Amino acid sequence: MAYTVPRPRLTLAEKVYLPSIVGGLLITLKHMLRLLTGQTKVTMQYPEQKWDAQLPSWYRGAPTLVSNEFGRDKCVGCQLCEFICPPRAITIHPEEIPADERWSKVEKRAKSFDIDMIRCIYCGLCEEVCPEQAIYLRKDYSITGLSRAEMVHDIHKLRELGGEMPGLVNKWNEKK
Repeated sequence: MAYTVPRPRLTLAEKVYLPSIVGGLLITLKHMLRLLTGQTKVTMQYPEQKWDAQLPSWYRGAPTLVSNEFGRDKCVGCQLCEFICPPRAITIHPEEIPADERWSKVEKRAKSFDIDMIRCIYCGLCEEVCPEQAIYLRKDYSITGLSRAEMVHDIHKLRELGGEMPGLVNKWNEKK
């Protein structure tokens, strides 16, 4: 059985939308007065002014690879970041280290490390899961490219962007 719901009776002012129109105009007038008195700013002049100083400490930007103070990559090719990445933006191809090299006790290293910045959702899971603290999210929000190929950062570009971060990498430690 259907129920009939009676509609409320509207006043004359409500029928011509007068209170709604006046309310909207008051909000617009309030914003205009704040702008004219200098209390708020409408836009930022982007290339000259940037948000860098106002970025919060928890801001998550683009992921990069870092090396230790000796120039050695912190990435040991464990592929945990590749496995945890929700949009599958990270691709790692590990390689074994030859027995005649100094670091032959280490099982593998990253031969290639690619991050597709178009697919990356900047979630920060790669940084959290890295056991050697090799991948960091830098405070960068202006990542651009002229083609899709430019937006895939390879291991060399990631090293260049990440720079150097001092600290011990457990796998590369000779005492272990």
